[in-house]
Amino acid sequence: MFKKKAVLAVVALTLGCALQVAHAADKELKSIGITVGSLGNPYFVTIVQGAEAKAKQINPSAKVTAVSADYDLNKQFTQIDNFISAHVDMILLNAVDPKAIEPAVRKARAAGIVVMAVDVSAAGADATVQTDNVKAGELSCDYIAKKLNGKGNVIIENGPQVSAVIDRVTGCKSVLAKSSGFKILSDDQDGKGSRDGGMNAMLGYLTRFPKVDAVFAINDPQAIGSDLAAKQLHRSGIVITSVDGAPDIEAALKGQTLVQASASQDPWKMAQTAVTVGHDIMNGKKPANPMIEMTPQLITRDNVNSYKGWSSQH
Repeated sequence: MFKKKAVLAVVALTLGCALQVAHAADKELKSIGITVGSLGNPYFVTIVQGAEAKAKQINPSAKVTAVSADYDLNKQFTQIDNFISAHVDMILLNAVDPKAIEPAVRKARAAGIVVMAVDVSAAGADATVQTDNVKAGELSCDYIAKKLNGKGNVIIENGPQVSAVIDRVTGCKSVLAKSSGFKILSDDQDGKGSRDGGMNAMLGYLTRFPKVDAVFAINDPQAIGSDLAAKQLHRSGIVITSVDGAPDIEAALKGQTLVQASASQDPWKMAQTAVTVGHDIMNGKKPANPMIEMTPQLITRDNVNSYKGWSSQH
């Protein structure tokens, strides 16, 4: 009996050691490379901050390098090449072009690097973490449809042709198409995803069109730029909605602006999820579904005071 107990103890000890060794053999997260559309947008800055916080939580000495692709595909190819040369363990990729980026993604994966697409899809990536952008466009334009009682002149202020933007416009159009009373004055102008781009686009619209009832801007910086343009030209009575739920839009919704609603995303949580899933993939644990989508919420003047904002602010 004593012998049997001793053998069991040895077996248990051996198993315990084996498990410890297996755990110790987990691939360590030493470095992450991040390339995003534009570091001039607070949304992408928050993605970088969220990723860095999660990486440091996993390994306090993890190195995080973030660069801005400025919506330039060639620049992003070079950035990914640099990450490959630096032997990073993981790349968080906010693809400038979801399809054309594929050769760079395959090259990185062939070098043993886990590639996580963030905010927009990227062909060939290990997994994608993004907002349900079709839903975000639907929420934002449903607000316009209700506010205008199903009729009026609407502008869809487009942006860089990444999957997130294309999906938002698709969602918006599907809602507006439900009513024959809407006239879409423009839907193909690129507001560059920025405040200046939105302002320039809006100045053009307001010069061209004497009657504009609503504008759906594909993100918050463009919406804020559009509002500034309307102020400059003394135009009022326009409903502006967008997507992001950024700190700037909270202020706009509480202030004297034409901005009425924004479908909120959570870039902090998105980035944290991407790093966690990427680290799991590094260690052989693949997600059940490689497309991880987060549900947007509509923030309006009525509910902005109870809106908690992006996770990093909690």
